[in-house]
Amino acid sequence: MSDPILQVRKVSKYFGGLTALNEVDFEVSRGEVVALLGDNGAGKSTLIKCISGVYRPDHGAVFFDGNEITGHSTSEVRSRGIETIYQDLALAENLDVGANVFLGKEKLKYLFGFIPVTDDDYMRKEAVKVLDRLDIHIPSLRQKLVNLSGGQRQAVAIARAMYWNAQLVIMDEPTAALGVPEQRKVLSLIRSLREQSIPVILISHTMQDVMTVADRIVIMRRGNVAANVMRSDATEELIVKHIVGSVEAGE
Repeated sequence: MSDPILQVRKVSKYFGGLTALNEVDFEVSRGEVVALLGDNGAGKSTLIKCISGVYRPDHGAVFFDGNEITGHSTSEVRSRGIETIYQDLALAENLDVGANVFLGKEKLKYLFGFIPVTDDDYMRKEAVKVLDRLDIHIPSLRQKLVNLSGGQRQAVAIARAMYWNAQLVIMDEPTAALGVPEQRKVLSLIRSLREQSIPVILISHTMQDVMTVADRIVIMRRGNVAANVMRSDATEELIVKHIVGSVEAGE
């Protein structure tokens, strides 16, 4: 395995008297899909927020591509190439695909040399390039997102991350509330990212997804890393035992 692109070293985070993270070590290498598992309250979301800049760790450090990013803002973290796709996707349903790929970074053109308007044609053409790169097919990029399926919206969120040069993609429950065919498409997109050497941190409660695409499985429990298991050594039974804390010595 190559040197880690992301390194979390002894990170702790407290909320009042609650220890959300307790000296957590975590790393991800280029082209690696790491599943991050654990019950609600295990510390998964807090860890991701410390990586993505939402929270500043109380102790420890976060390094990305050799540079320390501990406590950097979300915009600074994104500018370095870490993209987080949350369950709600943070897309604008009243806009089309191109506008969503450029959301917050709209391309402008000027009518009569001085009236700024969005350059919708340019944004759609650029969106087509990145969708083709990911082998995503959406019949009409002029459609508003409200008219697309859940899987297509997830694809647009991934395409946006890729267009802005994502070097690491964090995905929070990407197949939740999707039908089986769309779940398969999302898993295919994760494989596509891996093939392009872009690592993925996958948070999921769907064991089948994890066993299908993960290279390594990190299980958290009560703010600690309870297990770090290669997919080849993992079984669903072992993972569940780690999640609930019933692993016996020697397992």
